[in-house]
Amino acid sequence: MEHHALPAGQYLMKLHAPCTAAHAQAGNFIHLQCDPGLPMRRPMSIMRTDQRSGNIDILYKVHGGGTRLLAHRKPGDIVPMLGPIGVPFKFDNYRKFPLLLGGGVGIPPIIFLAEHIRKSSPDIRPFVIMGSEIPFPFQPRPSQIMVNGLPGDAIAAMPLLEDLGIPCRLTSLQEYPGCFTGYVTDLARIWLDALAPKQVQAVEIFACGPTVMLEATSRLAQEFQLPCQISMEEYMACAIGGCAGCTIPIHTKDGIAMKRVCVDGPVFDANTVFPVTAG
Repeated sequence: MEHHALPAGQYLMKLHAPCTAAHAQAGNFIHLQCDPGLPMRRPMSIMRTDQRSGNIDILYKVHGGGTRLLAHRKPGDIVPMLGPIGVPFKFDNYRKFPLLLGGGVGIPPIIFLAEHIRKSSPDIRPFVIMGSEIPFPFQPRPSQIMVNGLPGDAIAAMPLLEDLGIPCRLTSLQEYPGCFTGYVTDLARIWLDALAPKQVQAVEIFACGPTVMLEATSRLAQEFQLPCQISMEEYMACAIGGCAGCTIPIHTKDGIAMKRVCVDGPVFDANTVFPVTAG
């Protein structure tokens, strides 16, 4: 339906997919064919859905041959896809203070989740921290929502979330104007340290991004003894559990089990992926 080029090789694509729009939940993804001459599909996180129009939004970055071909698709093209796929974030029984962390290409599902929480639980307002080492796929603006305990110069936010009444802050090591200089977990720690003990106990963490970021998030959650759900990223051939090409080791009460990110995930309890280490 629409296809917009954004800074640093990023693209926003709107697809008309009524069944996926009707059933998708935050954390689900689609598996789409980038080009008719390239049979192997690529997994893409769902960023937003609109059940009334039947449209879904995906945000992606050109990374290889497949996404390079996808970048040439035009409105009116037919793009074969499967979706929604995967285990979403668990939404029931939210704690009072959801902390949502998104890094790089892990930003889209966090946007989806933040919107869902805001719409389904109006009395709960999540706090979203996003990080990127390339220009953000939107024009940041100074936040109009006060968040106690944060550095005074950390003011950059995502307009979409701010307009929904969701507090947001941006981080980067590139010294972008208004962004906190550091990682998402660095700013998350500052925020957690500023909370009263009872408030900390009411925090739950949700995260999506590079594996190194997810491990750091898991360690932060363990340090503060907080529940944490993470969405893993893996290359996928079939995305329906048949090829087992996206398996990762998951720690269970019966030992290590190989689980498929496509159908057993992509969302897992952080402690099962990065278990608590002694000392």
